[in-house]
Amino acid sequence: MGDGRVARVRFTTRADGDLAIAGDPDELAARRAALVDLPWTWLRQVHDARVVLVDRPGDGAGEAADAAVTATSGAVLAVHTADCGPIALVADGGAVAVAHAGWKGLAEGVVGATVEQLRSVADGPVRAVVGPFIHPECYEFGAADLQRVVDRLGPEVEGRTTAGTPALDLGAGIRAALAQAGVTEVAVVGGCTACGPDAWSHRARGDVGRQAVLAWIEEAA
Repeated sequence: MGDGRVARVRFTTRADGDLAIAGDPDELAARRAALVDLPWTWLRQVHDARVVLVDRPGDGAGEAADAAVTATSGAVLAVHTADCGPIALVADGGAVAVAHAGWKGLAEGVVGATVEQLRSVADGPVRAVVGPFIHPECYEFGAADLQRVVDRLGPEVEGRTTAGTPALDLGAGIRAALAQAGVTEVAVVGGCTACGPDAWSHRARGDVGRQAVLAWIEEAA
């Protein structure tokens, strides 16, 4: 970041423990502190396009939304997933964001809304990092719902499962949504949540556990 501060991004795995917000509060607080010992803004995710703007560490914790943005140092932003796409965004002008991108969120425009809010508080290029999500070979999808995403983002989101049935290519959808928002520098880390051993997957295994993407700003030493 150009203001002398440092943006941090972390994607958790099963090894970091279950971060589902419905878990035991004391155990959850301990896991959060072990990861990043700062106030967290966590969200009650509802698969829409609402974005929370965090002006102080911990502000907005528990709000119903699927994304958060901050230009404040020491404020940890978190969204939780178990197949949906976890996205971290960094604006070089001094802000970070996280977004929870499932098919409904993509159809509702959560990615574009998050980028717009991020750009309202920081100038400069925006870079994206996308964590593990379910891949099309494991993500059979109904025709009507798939068409909603196609109508929003284009035919590239249509995929096929290993059995040859219609699937949603969530990764293609995320990249298309980012491109529509003017974000072209995109890195994808991690594999398929359904196939891999390191992530929780609701669709493949019925897991109730959740991993998280975290983004925060530190003051440079």
